Amino acid sequence: MTDQPIGPKPQLSRDELADINEVALWAGALMLSGGSETDRIEETVHRMGTALGANWLDILVSPNAIILTSSSGEEFRTSVRRVPILGVNMRTLDEVNALSRRVTSGELDVHQTRGELARISRLPRYNRWVVVLLVALACAAFARLFGGGLTDMLVTLVASGAAMFVRQEMQHRHFNIYLTTLVTAFVGASLALVAFRTGATQTDIPLLSSVLLLVPGVHLINAAEDILKGHLVTGMVRGLLGAVIAACIAIGMAVAMWIFNLEII
Repeated sequence: MTDQPIGPKPQLSRDELADINEVALWAGALMLSGGSETDRIEETVHRMGTALGANWLDILVSPNAIILTSSSGEEFRTSVRRVPILGVNMRTLDEVNALSRRVTSGELDVHQTRGELARISRLPRYNRWVVVLLVALACAAFARLFGGGLTDMLVTLVASGAAMFVRQEMQHRHFNIYLTTLVTAFVGASLALVAFRTGATQTDIPLLSSVLLLVPGVHLINAAEDILKGHLVTGMVRGLLGAVIAACIAIGMAVAMWIFNLEII
């Protein structure tokens, strides 16, 4: 702590406010696309903007965009940034949160912050084969929790692993999220039904467990938190997104069961 009194912030020009808006919105967009809740986005954007020199920031987080107005003395700047892709990336959220603490402590100026945001934007995702393996193991573990035996776990491991691989391929090619979910559910369910038809398993546990990788848990949790905290529009849209994804999972499973002419649930 310094013994010197903290005076008023110096007046910023419109260009300086525009720079602050740019980096603050960039941070907010990374958090929104990474699956952060609305309150955390507003808090982080406001903290970074004021730490970089703005007197105040008003932030509006919508389901696919962020609107920001910053002020410094008599100067005001308003900026908007669209966020077309809503996903889940906890690594990005952790990096942006760490960056906001560094900015708040005065360690970085606006230009250094922009460089750090560029670095975070370029961070590679987890190794795809590690993700496939861990997702498959998680689904197999759920099969065990549901009462399945070793064979059920092995079938679930193969089906969910293949489904996750298909999901990654479709995401890499920028297919629509709903089509990706439907096709992924179809692949996982189809492989589980092949095992059922050939007699490898006698239960519906692999069928149910192989699509659990698609459950939109983060979206549904954020929807509940946003609604409870007063962000009704964003919360309802996130809840609707989760509901549509759940419907796509059901449709993909239903199509697979229709093709195999099986009713085991």
